[in-house]
Amino acid sequence: MSMNDPLGDMLTRIRNAQLRGKSTVKTPASKLRAWVLDVLVSEGYVRGYEKTVSAAGQPEIEISLKYFEGTPVIRELKRVSKPGRRVYASVKDIPTVRNGLGLSIVSTPKGVMTDAAARTANVGGEVLCTVF
Repeated sequence: MSMNDPLGDMLTRIRNAQLRGKSTVKTPASKLRAWVLDVLVSEGYVRGYEKTVSAAGQPEIEISLKYFEGTPVIRELKRVSKPGRRVYASVKDIPTVRNGLGLSIVSTPKGVMTDAAARTANVGGEVLCTVF
């Protein structure tokens, strides 16, 4: 499988692992993935993650998923900007998710952050994904 969308791959792995009720899921390590996970951790959508090394010696990230009363905390995880169709938003156009119940994760010149943080910092950027 060619890996054109590493972030999309990670989001899919999280969704699939949650469908199976797994407590952790592994994904190849990358800076962007770690930055997105930092936001998911700080916003309470995943328990945490740690960097490990696979049997083949590749750097990996092991993500600890979060459930509430047996239900995944993440109900919806959508890739917005894709390799074939990048989605950029100015600060005034950054989408709100479910009237602010969810969040957009935006890659800005000041780092990867939530839509609310991007508005506060007055920066736009690439809308990576939405979480609800």
